[in-house]
Amino acid sequence: MADVLAKNRNAANESLNACPQGLSLKARIANRLDQRFLRTRYDPGTYPAPAPHRPIQLESPRTGNRQTMTNDQPNSASDDVTEYIGKEESRQSLALPQSMMPRRLYILPVHGRPFLPAQVQPVVVNQSPWHETLKRVGETDHHTLGLCFVDNTEANDPMPESEELETMGCAVRVHHAQSEDGKIQFIAQGMQRFRIVQWLRRKPPYLVEVEYPEAPDEPREELKAYTLAIISAIKELLRTNPLYGEEVKQYLSRFGPEDSSPLADFGASMTSAKGPELQDILDTVPLLRRMEKVLLLMRKEQEVARLQAEINEEVNDKVQKHQREFFLREQLKVIQRELGIAKDDKTADAERFEARMAALSPPGHVMQRFQDELQKLQVLEQGSPEYGVTRNYLDWLTNVPWGQFSEDHFDLTEARRVLNRDHDGLEDVKDRIIEFLAEGSFKGEVSGSILLLVGPPGVGKTSIGHSIADALGRKFYRFSLGGMRDEAEIKGHRRTYIGAMPGKFVQALKDSGVSNPVIMLDEIDKIGASFQGDPASALLETLDPEQNRDFLDHYLDVRLDLSRVLFICTANQLDTIPRPLLDRMDTIRLSGYIAEEKQQIAKHHLLPKLLKRTGLLKKQLNITDAALKQVIEGYAREAGVRSLEKQLHKIIRKGVVKLLDAPDAPVRVGVNDIADYLGQPWFRKEKSMKGTGVVTGLAWTAMGGATLSIEASRIHSSQRGFKLTGQLGDVMKESAEIAYSYISSNLKRLKGDPAFFDKSFVHLHVPEGATPKDGPSAGVTMATALLSIARREAPQANIAMTGELTLTGQVLPVGGIREKVIAARRQKISTLILPEANRGDYEELPDYLKEGLTVHFARHYNDVFQVCFGSKPRGNASVH
Repeated sequence: MADVLAKNRNAANESLNACPQGLSLKARIANRLDQRFLRTRYDPGTYPAPAPHRPIQLESPRTGNRQTMTNDQPNSASDDVTEYIGKEESRQSLALPQSMMPRRLYILPVHGRPFLPAQVQPVVVNQSPWHETLKRVGETDHHTLGLCFVDNTEANDPMPESEELETMGCAVRVHHAQSEDGKIQFIAQGMQRFRIVQWLRRKPPYLVEVEYPEAPDEPREELKAYTLAIISAIKELLRTNPLYGEEVKQYLSRFGPEDSSPLADFGASMTSAKGPELQDILDTVPLLRRMEKVLLLMRKEQEVARLQAEINEEVNDKVQKHQREFFLREQLKVIQRELGIAKDDKTADAERFEARMAALSPPGHVMQRFQDELQKLQVLEQGSPEYGVTRNYLDWLTNVPWGQFSEDHFDLTEARRVLNRDHDGLEDVKDRIIEFLAEGSFKGEVSGSILLLVGPPGVGKTSIGHSIADALGRKFYRFSLGGMRDEAEIKGHRRTYIGAMPGKFVQALKDSGVSNPVIMLDEIDKIGASFQGDPASALLETLDPEQNRDFLDHYLDVRLDLSRVLFICTANQLDTIPRPLLDRMDTIRLSGYIAEEKQQIAKHHLLPKLLKRTGLLKKQLNITDAALKQVIEGYAREAGVRSLEKQLHKIIRKGVVKLLDAPDAPVRVGVNDIADYLGQPWFRKEKSMKGTGVVTGLAWTAMGGATLSIEASRIHSSQRGFKLTGQLGDVMKESAEIAYSYISSNLKRLKGDPAFFDKSFVHLHVPEGATPKDGPSAGVTMATALLSIARREAPQANIAMTGELTLTGQVLPVGGIREKVIAARRQKISTLILPEANRGDYEELPDYLKEGLTVHFARHYNDVFQVCFGSKPRGNASVH
């Protein structure tokens, strides 16, 4: 060995003497050779022997042309002191052993995962800007390149800053470099980890001075134990994922199982750990600590692989089960068909449709269409789109209950019992329904009439429809027309459209199973129109007793008899219903409830329903009659009872909380407790407005009747003028102008100052200006307010009035008498002035509504004047 060292040292000295820097380089190389050869023995099996110096050839797989990475021409960059001095080492013709790693390396950044020393895998980089780097590596003897990890999730920066690169990297040998489509690919053979000591060039091509850290000595027994544990983990991963087999073969071709350091790095590279975790492995030089971290990563990988295997096994079991069942079913079908005990799907469908139709009593034209479509179905292929269309059509055609009718119950006593059970009040509505049922009983069938229930929200229109169906013993079907804009919802789609369906009436017959159900068309006043058609026009045929016996649905395309169906429509107002449609319906008005009726409804219906919904017994929570009255008058003054139900539900909820705190103490709610449960009342007890120029009128709204105080005042006497406020509609403005003109022209006869309006600016106001108001029923009220300021005399107190006024003083009839009477009773007004023409409407009201009221009927404004001011006008009324 000494002879060999001496011989090599002499050869090196002779070669280095020719170099200007030979003395320092000579001493450095000689010392390095002595230390390396004395410390370790070169093992040719560990790494391949270094190849003689030749440039890396970049071969294009497409063209076959080779691009040589050399630098034969002088280059100023290669003469820079910061460049790698590879050429001068190559000129010395020294055959350095593999263990002699270069101290200066060109650096290439890698993204995603760092490169580990035990790996051999291809690396792909952009030709720009890394072509120069690989070119200079190709000019070196050792073809060694440094790969440093860049923890950049975007991985889009082609030239990361030097500070972004990790200090610890992996030195690799470059093999088989090729270029194609702006990319360079080469095989990287991991050699050894290095640590950057100094940056020699911070722009591509990066050049650094490195050192190769060596692991300290570790106890051999512990290393052997960790080595066996890693080998066992690798075997486990091979069982769960056979794809790792090729990597193991590559590793075993370079290292043995006893090589602990490369084994640890190889085990880490087999995992799917993220880049920072693998960089931590690369940074860890002490072998035992590195193997601990590797074992932890491999245990995680084993758990993931085991879980993935379980999921795959479960999925495969399900797929195999479904496949097995499918094959068994198909075999069973074939066997049954051969034995004649089963039929194919087409035959089964045809027989099912025939059986359905045989149980019905369809008209002749329907049966003829059925036979034609069934014949078409039998000649079509099952995979044909037309087959699915025809099959769906036959399914709907045979689901319509042709000739199936339920028996009507015409027991009027039972009908009254059902109506009284479900509703308190509304006696006139109940009587109208009994009359309707009596007519049907006399004829033997209920047909030829369409009922329209009109009233404010919450008065029970929908529930009355349920009660009528129960009284008749018919099936009930309800659908809402609110917001409907498509005519096909009523008359169905054409069969040619994808997803075509019949209209709502055909669906109602199918769901009810009979041809004479009760169909409720809810919110008919809120139906719309669009480019898709006008549903209200489509209803004209349906709701006409003379036409609906031949109703034509676009999908079925056969005539359908709807004359036995009882149609009940609901609406809040009549203004938005088209006149031709309204003409086909029999209108029944539900005007709302007075306080006494609401109290009975709350006791008999709302409270029991809410207690049952909550699961309470009547003895657990009790609300006194006085408390109910307080809730009605202070929190729920609307025409219906929906708000009343919400307030009662709120009381019950708070009562349940108290019962949970003290289960043995029943909750009793009195008048004084209402404010604790519901807060301060929303409605205060209103006093009728009194004084000169103030008159109370009666108005009708979609929410029911209401009182409306009208105020008139003289602003100044400098000029004549008339001003209106209160967000009034055009009709109400006309009423005000007529009242002003009539009072001005008849002021002397009405015992006022004839010159009052000639020199007065008058302001007429209808309070609650934020609420739009319109309608022809405030004429006499406005005239009385103007007359009051002209006479400087207040009208009699506690009087409310309604009626339209003409220029000649005639009082015209108005609508909504019931609602207006209820509004007056709600405000404790006892004296009313109504038009004479509305006497019949008032007489039809139930006695409990008229009780305690004094009503005056006026033909002319003279009658109003006499009631309000207690005297008759002078002379006769003027005629214009």
